[in-house]
Order: sequence, then structure tokens, then C-alpha cells
Amino acid sequence: MVGTGYLGTAHAVGMAQLGHDVIAMDIEEEKIARLSACELPFFEPGLGELLRKSVESGRLRFTTSYDDIAGADVHFVCVGTPQLPDSFNADLRWVETAFAELARRVAGPAIIVGKSTVPVGTARRMADVVREQAAGSLVEVAWNPEFLREGHAVQDTLQPDRLIFGVESRWAEKMLRAVYQSIIEDGCPLVVTDYATAELVKVSANTFLAMKISFINAVAQICEATGASVLPLAEALGYDERIGRRFLGPGLGFGGGCLPKDVRALCACATDLGLDAVATFIRQIDTVNLSRRDRALGIGRELLGGAYAGKRVCVLGAAFKPNTDDVRDSPAIAVGVAAHREGARVVMYDPVALNTARRMHPELEYGDTIVEAARDADLVMVLTDWTEFDDMNPALLSEVVRSRNVLDGRNALAPERWRAAGWTYRA
Repeated sequence: MVGTGYLGTAHAVGMAQLGHDVIAMDIEEEKIARLSACELPFFEPGLGELLRKSVESGRLRFTTSYDDIAGADVHFVCVGTPQLPDSFNADLRWVETAFAELARRVAGPAIIVGKSTVPVGTARRMADVVREQAAGSLVEVAWNPEFLREGHAVQDTLQPDRLIFGVESRWAEKMLRAVYQSIIEDGCPLVVTDYATAELVKVSANTFLAMKISFINAVAQICEATGASVLPLAEALGYDERIGRRFLGPGLGFGGGCLPKDVRALCACATDLGLDAVATFIRQIDTVNLSRRDRALGIGRELLGGAYAGKRVCVLGAAFKPNTDDVRDSPAIAVGVAAHREGARVVMYDPVALNTARRMHPELEYGDTIVEAARDADLVMVLTDWTEFDDMNPALLSEVVRSRNVLDGRNALAPERWRAAGWTYRA
């Protein structure tokens, strides 16, 4: 395993749990030291215990040296491909480095398997690099995109809903089938295809899911303008089996390290191919999503009488979604930072993402409990749909806030309950 971020660590642990002998490599010495000590560098339910079992069994170990992994049969490249700061395109420097370093060391027979999400055409380029630089003759490239959901990594690794193999030979397919043998025997659907199709599956899937979220949020704006109710509307749509209820959740919109990046990457791909109408369509998914943050900020401003300046705002939620401590492109963080810039004193609370948020946004204040964050607040904003927030007692918060104003950014609260407790409720 090359790369021990969220994907690489989850995949390394999963492969060890399937019975393989796994060695995971990363250039960050501190991260490798923590993993070797069975300490997970991020929050993911259930993964820490499996990490400990895998290391103690001897099936999983960690290193900072490419030389230590050169003798493996299968090399999974799981490094990050973040969005470039000045464009929608992905930064591929770590993917390119990993393939080049492996090509110079791996004698074969072996396969180098890309799991990172990359623009279409990357696998072909990496295959050319390996062909030109490989130390041995039988070293092939394959692409096996990941579909991990943060908060569900263990299930998605050990019981995936599908496997995609982008290969150029029966031998490479055979090697991947051997890796995933038990999962395939359990009935997991398998699609064997070419490089380009395998690369497009992940970004296409994420863009489609993002489109559902932006669609229901666009409809929510129409509902707000007409007095209609978006939640029963979404429920009614969900009964159509062609549509389904999942991802029709109106509210603050999506964030994280995958959906926004993948939507923008597919938009960049369409632009590069000269498909302007397609690029415009995909770009609107992102535009609608980002507009929800502005709308939440605007509703909060209305609840405060027209301005954030001089007000105390409690933001409940920092992670981009529940069951993770990931705050990358978090809508909750974005709204909190924007309120702070408009002059509010923003105090944030999250069940697991406080330390991550503190490191990235020291300009905000943080409370160790809901009550501490809400004390003397003029406005409470629920921006991540943690169960802990859904179950809050509005009467208890009434005793500590200065003004009983609540913005439900995720449509997660029971409006009648809050209104009955004397709160001005907006969603």
C-alpha cells in the first residue's frame, strides 16, 4: 500500500483482514509511527480496533521506505489527488511519484494498481511510465477505483457494493481476482473494463450523487418561494423506484474531500474535451451547492435582525458530515468562518472534529460541550446532522442562550418541539 491517508489505511487494514500479508508505506514518519503503534490518525468507526488486530496478528506492518515494499505481488497506490489551487484539475504529483518510484524498484511479476481518483487518461500514462522504467518485464498497471464513504469505511472495504477492474490483460485481472477472491465469492458484483472506463466510474458516481443533492436543494428554493414543504416533497419523490430517497436531503449541501473535488474534476474533463454544454451542466451542480451556504448565512442574518456584527453565534457541527472528523470543504466551517468575518463571535462544537477544526481555523472559538458553545448565544446554527444534535433538548438550551433563535441547516430537528419551547425556528 502506497499512501496511508484515509483510503490507504482503510484498504491496508481491509486487505489484512482478508488474510493477505500487507505492508503499507508513507513518507510521513510521524504518521507511520502512530499507525505502527496502532493509533489511528483520524476518526473512523470500527477501524481502530481492526488496525490493532491486523498489526498484532503480524499481517500488517508499516514503513517509510519504497525499498521495503518492492517485493510485493500487488502494489495499491492510494495517495491523494487534491484539487489544484488555481483550477478544477487534480494535482497528480503524488500519483506520478508513486508510480515512478515503484517502476524503478519492482522486478515482477507484479501489478501496480491505482486506487486514487484521477482524470481519465492517467492510467494510460502511468502504464507507459511503468513500461519504460520497470526493473522487470512482467509488471503491469491496473485501475481499481475506491468507493469508500467516510463513516462506513470498514463495511465499504470488506463488503463493497461493487468492484471495478480496469485492466489490459487476463493476467492482471487474474491477480486482482485473487486479491478479492473471498469478496467475489460472497457475490459482490464485478465489472471488468478498460482503463478509461474504470477512471470515470468514481467521478461519475460522485457527480451523480452530488446532482441529486443539488437538485433537491434547487427544489427547496422553489418551495421556500412558494410556501411548499420540501421534506414531504422529497419523501414523495423517493417512492419512485427510478429516483429513490437517498441523497434527496435538502439543506446546507455537500462537502468533504471527494464530492466537490470529483464534480469539479469531471467538469474540467468535459472542458478539456471541448464539451462546453456538458461542462456547464456539471458546473451548475457545484454552483447550486455553494449557494446553500450563502442562503444559510442569509437566514442567520435575518434571525439576528439584519447583521452578525457584535452577536454571539453557536455553530453545532464542524465535520462535513457525521461519523467523521474530516473538515475539508465543510459547509459548517464555511458558514461559521463567514459569520466570523461579518463580525460575529463564533463558538463551534462538534463531537469528534474539534481538534481538526481548531488546527485549521484558530480564528474561531470552540466549546467542549453543546451547552458551553451555546452559552449566551444569540443564534444557534445546527450545520452537521450528528444524532447528538437531533436529540438535543431545546428547553435545556433555553436556559443558557441569550436569544432563542435556531437555524436547522440539515432539516434534522423537530420544528414543533423547538417552537413549543419558545424558539424561533428556521430551516
